[in-house]
Amino acid sequence: MTPEAPIRIDIVCVVPQILESFISTSIVGRARQKGLASITLHNLHDYATDAFRHIDDTPYGGGAGMVIQCDPVFRCIEALTAQHDYDEIIFLCPEGHVLDQKTCNDLSIKRSIILLCGHYKGIDQRIRDLLVTREISVGDYVLTGGEIAAAVLTDAIVRLVPGVVGDAESVLEDSFMNGLLDAPLYTKPADFRGHKVPDVLLSGNHAMIRQWRKEQALERTRLRRPDLLSGQEDTP
Repeated sequence: MTPEAPIRIDIVCVVPQILESFISTSIVGRARQKGLASITLHNLHDYATDAFRHIDDTPYGGGAGMVIQCDPVFRCIEALTAQHDYDEIIFLCPEGHVLDQKTCNDLSIKRSIILLCGHYKGIDQRIRDLLVTREISVGDYVLTGGEIAAAVLTDAIVRLVPGVVGDAESVLEDSFMNGLLDAPLYTKPADFRGHKVPDVLLSGNHAMIRQWRKEQALERTRLRRPDLLSGQEDTP
């Protein structure tokens, strides 16, 4: 079913050029073309007040790196919130909650989200204290800026919006959707250089195929991500 209104994602960033191709191609681009997602980039430099469009300064207390200032971020987000109501203002940062499928599922049913991308050393803490409603990390490592993290989060959210992916069942069977990794996948030919597709997948017996896939998903998860298995092995 097509949602009553497209999910709205506004991405506030320092280097929007990184994201311009991303939001115009593949699944995310098609979602925009279908009117299922509205994704807009906002260049933080456009909200600077000096002739050189500075948005950062040295940190109080000393130390290396530059810090994004409050003023341009507040100007940008206040301009957005004056026009729309937002369910979340999310800051992409290494210290945030590590992104998982449950978080993506939750965010995919929101109607409007602002993604704030960090850059340089970081952002003034007062932005986090006064504006941000949630902080998300895409992993325990540091990126140059939050644009790539915003792309990851946007893709993970948008593909879950009804109507975006042609085969909705495919999304429901993805890794992590049921708490497990996906089972092995095969396609034609049935015999490639002597390596054959498991007979059960050619049997036409859908009950046996479902059972095989569950067993394979459990085994793959046990070997690769045992941390995901709590309670899964007892599921009928």
